[in-house]
Amino acid sequence: MSAPSAAADDPSGTRDRTRAFAALLAGGAMIAFAPIFVRVAETGPVASAFWRTALAVPFLWIWARATRAGPSADGAPTLPLLPVVLAGFFFAGDLAVWHVSILFTSVASSTLLANLAPIFVTLGAWLLFGQRVTPLFLVGMTLALAGAMLLVGPGFSAASSRRALLGDGLGVLTAMFYGAYMLAIARAREHADTASIMARSTTVCALVLLPVALAFGDAMLPQTLSGWLVLLGLALLCQTAGQSLIAYAMAHLPASFSSVSLLVQPVLAAGYAWLLLGERIAPAQALGGIVVLAGILLARRGS
Repeated sequence: MSAPSAAADDPSGTRDRTRAFAALLAGGAMIAFAPIFVRVAETGPVASAFWRTALAVPFLWIWARATRAGPSADGAPTLPLLPVVLAGFFFAGDLAVWHVSILFTSVASSTLLANLAPIFVTLGAWLLFGQRVTPLFLVGMTLALAGAMLLVGPGFSAASSRRALLGDGLGVLTAMFYGAYMLAIARAREHADTASIMARSTTVCALVLLPVALAFGDAMLPQTLSGWLVLLGLALLCQTAGQSLIAYAMAHLPASFSSVSLLVQPVLAAGYAWLLLGERIAPAQALGGIVVLAGILLARRGS
């Protein structure tokens, strides 16, 4: 009798990874709405980042309590404090810098540059955690990044002003912050559940962003009901749902692969901007989106 295959030996693990990949893509689709919300928000850019997290905190803590996240029966903490605190600080930096960059450059450009995080995540996972990647994965990551560059190529050609270059530079800084955030979340997910991590890290993030928004001189309060609904959309769709799905996925997928898969975000953000803001998508950009998706699938095979 022949020996069973590895897939047959671990069907539940395969199902978990499949669900995690689906959750990752769904989370990417949700957070792709963030630049749209920021563009139409009635508050300042850093203030909108603060409200994104502050309004999400009550919902995340209700979820954490409902799933009995928190201290264990013997009073010991269920997760290490340092990765969660670092995740909150890094995500605060990511949001503050990215929300400002969106005001200086196009939605597609800011979203792409913010998602150069795979480079920093792959390097950090190798240096800090000893995670190695296969040549096929590197080919897939390179292909996805090349497609993303093609996606926003026309935006870069038109963005020759100092204002646009400043926005692009802030986008690269955002990628560094987001890469560090993903590594911190990946480490925290080794020890605790999604709800517990998201409730605590988002609380830290909101506490960090409030004084930053006040120091930045942002308009803190929207003036209309629709302005509050935009902030609520940021909080519920992008933060509570989108980031939680991504955190869940990172318990079952390598951090480097997760970061590459999130390159689906600039593809979707460009589509949303076309539908909602009237930003044109050239044929070359559409081709870039297809190349991104091909790169993600190749990276998945090599992950």
